[in-house]
Amino acid sequence: MGAIATSSRARTSDAVLYGLSAVFAAITAFTSTLLPHRAWGEIAWWGYTAAFLITLVVLRRLLLTFVVFAAVTLVPLVTQAVQRAGGRTDRAQEEVLVVEQMGRRLLHTGTPYLDRPDIAALPAEDRLLGYSPYQPGMSIFGIPRALFGNHWWTDARIWFAVATVVALLWTLRLLADLVAPPGLVLVAQSVAVLPICTLTLTTGGDDLPVVSLSLLAMAFTARHRWAAAGIAIGLAGALKLFALPAALVLLVLALRATGRPVLADDSGRRGAAGASGLPAVAPGRRGAALFAAGAFGLPILVMLPALAVAPAAFVENVLRFPAGHGLVTSPAQSPLPGQLIASSTGAGRTIALSLLLAAGVAIGIWLLRRPPQDTRSAALVVTVGLTAAIMLLPSTRFGYLLYPAAFAALWWALRPPPTAPDSPDEPASRRPASSGAA
Repeated sequence: MGAIATSSRARTSDAVLYGLSAVFAAITAFTSTLLPHRAWGEIAWWGYTAAFLITLVVLRRLLLTFVVFAAVTLVPLVTQAVQRAGGRTDRAQEEVLVVEQMGRRLLHTGTPYLDRPDIAALPAEDRLLGYSPYQPGMSIFGIPRALFGNHWWTDARIWFAVATVVALLWTLRLLADLVAPPGLVLVAQSVAVLPICTLTLTTGGDDLPVVSLSLLAMAFTARHRWAAAGIAIGLAGALKLFALPAALVLLVLALRATGRPVLADDSGRRGAAGASGLPAVAPGRRGAALFAAGAFGLPILVMLPALAVAPAAFVENVLRFPAGHGLVTSPAQSPLPGQLIASSTGAGRTIALSLLLAAGVAIGIWLLRRPPQDTRSAALVVTVGLTAAIMLLPSTRFGYLLYPAAFAALWWALRPPPTAPDSPDEPASRRPASSGAA
């Protein structure tokens, strides 16, 4: 991708990011009541502190991003996986156990879910882990442990990390000649450096493949590769329903698209189609059909076997439990506005859901009146929509904010570059966008 020369401003922003992240990791190490979180903080704060010092001299920001990712995510992740394989029971959060149980059940029964009577038959303290509030595709990350037993490399988080890294690297490759170098670094940092992401991947991890695949879908739309975008967001949707809002927004974008490159405009701010190497594209409706086939067809295809084997179990786990109608309450109870409203009065849950519905209607009106014209505007709609949903859901977690954070980073990265005087030898409309990353 080439070298990224680090400006004084960029180095300062990196230093602030890594410095604050080091403080967060240190506080987590000393104060968290969750042992996997403390174990992450004890290792991660060293990596963030080293990165803070390195920013004073380093000139290759993207390379540093992935070095930090290895230090603050992969090292503590593998450490916890090894300790867990050795017998430690406090080195993984519940979602890791749930996903691995999904893989085991899928192989043994044909469905990753238990139905309501089976969950009710479990001891009261085990009923929460009896629920699997994910799409059936999530069970694939539990299959290695079901097939090969308890080893560090069969830990579901290892495979979460593999999927995340592959999707992120592919995203960066697609964006390399479309996005200015600082923006490319920011997209990488939004997944590989932010503590909300590194902590999540180390201790739980199931959200990171979803957000990385969603970013990959956005990157494919930037090149008008609608079929590939549909497959990427469809794979995300086959893991978790959080991908559905992004899929709907991208479908609107696909319907609006024409034969011109998504990122090009009449001034050629990203370079003309020929100069940027963007492929020929299908008209809007054909592109939308290609996108929809993957975006919605894949989740439905993955869902059908579970519905055929045990439809009531699917409904209990994927719909009733997240909606608050399970045998136990979801542990997603971070004190965000929706949760606070829901717990404040007897009608609080109804009020929170009404506000959520109103926010959804507002986003729908936005899409109808000002549909996204390019990938950047689509990323903004998804950012606002997911932020509103996370804030207003009665059962929610701070950690879910990693989704809008990643889409916001992409929105910022795709901003138009500053207007510069035309070269006397070459018009701006023919000058390709700068590329490269360390």
